Formats: sequence, C-alpha cells, structure tokens
Amino acid sequence: MSVLTRRDAIASYTTLDGSAIRELLHPDAHPVRQQSLAEATVPVGGATRLHRHRTTEEIYHLTRGRGRMVLGEESFPVATGDTILIPPGMPHCIENLGEEPLTILCCCAPAYTHSDTELL
Repeated sequence: MSVLTRRDAIASYTTLDGSAIRELLHPDAHPVRQQSLAEATVPVGGATRLHRHRTTEEIYHLTRGRGRMVLGEESFPVATGDTILIPPGMPHCIENLGEEPLTILCCCAPAYTHSDTELL
C-alpha cells in the first residue's frame, strides 16, 4: 500500500448523501488507520441530502465554490477557504449556490463508512 495518492488516478463514486466522492486516503486502500480524507464535489444547483454520522467526526474544508451549510438548527453561508466542524450525530447538508462545482475536502475520524451514515 502506497502512502502517496494521485487525485486523478482515483475514481469517484456517489455516496448516500448524493455527493461525488474521491477517497484520497482510506483504510480500505491505504496505510492510514484512524481517519479518511476525501474530496467531495456538489454540482452547480445541487445539494447533499440531510444526514448524520453516528460515530464519525467530520471536518469540511471548502477548496472551491460557495454554498449554504445546514448544521443542526443552524444555516449559514460558506465559501472557498472556510472550514466546518461536524460533530458525531449532528444532522448536516450543504447546497451549492455558486456558478461552479462546490469542492470540499472531507476528513473523517474514524474513517468514512456507508454503515455510519443515516439519511434524515
């Protein structure tokens, strides 16, 4: 298993929340053990489905675009350079309000699994 990944060599897939994901580092394919790092893309006019992770803490870091984040009872604008903490169990979704794809680095600890995702 390599400690180096190249983004363009990683195929994307659609997660339960509806975003396109590239798993940049994940225990299933890399020697990382405690967390995962993925790039999520939400298309123009798109949004993820409201969901939560029972045990996973997430960090979103927006690398491109702008949108609106729903985090529990809060809703607020987000843009390139913003970083959001999503505690375990917190309902959340994000909508792309911009004119380009919304791109997010998602760090999950423990690593992302479909079984930890609950659609709301």
